[in-house]
Amino acid sequence: MQRRAALRLAAVWAGGAVAQGSAFARAGVDPATSNAAVIRMPLAKGLSAHDCVQSMQLRANLLNMKQVGDLPLSEQVQAMTGKPQRLIRVFLFCDPPTAVQMVAGSIDFAAYLPCRITLAEDERGKLWLVMMNLRPLIDSVPPGSPLRKKAETVGAKLMQIMQAGAKGSL
Repeated sequence: MQRRAALRLAAVWAGGAVAQGSAFARAGVDPATSNAAVIRMPLAKGLSAHDCVQSMQLRANLLNMKQVGDLPLSEQVQAMTGKPQRLIRVFLFCDPPTAVQMVAGSIDFAAYLPCRITLAEDERGKLWLVMMNLRPLIDSVPPGSPLRKKAETVGAKLMQIMQAGAKGSL
């Protein structure tokens, strides 16, 4: 059953990313209840990428979420091509004990680890934070189970990290 839930989740994400990905750019969309594949938040006007990154890192530390990776993709492509690139930087966050428990429940969940928040610049130069919506993954865990509560907590922490980064909150 858990394998089927993970496969359904993958199908939702694969099919929904293009069609529904922009839904979060509109005001009033609640990522906690939406089934859209992607959560996207614009950075506050005047907020620099550097300040956003510092805010996310500080909030993650405050919430005891481990930053287990930082992938400066645009810098890598620029180094390879010699051509300037729009900013794309991927941050990897994790709650290791919960991650291990999710994979113990179904190895298919390993495909979604660690949780990623990407800082990306669009074609107009606007900066966004982008993350896969974890709601479908959380909903695949049986209601009332201790693991679901932990998954909901991780999802809430990731949203707090994104919100802090988007606003420049320390």
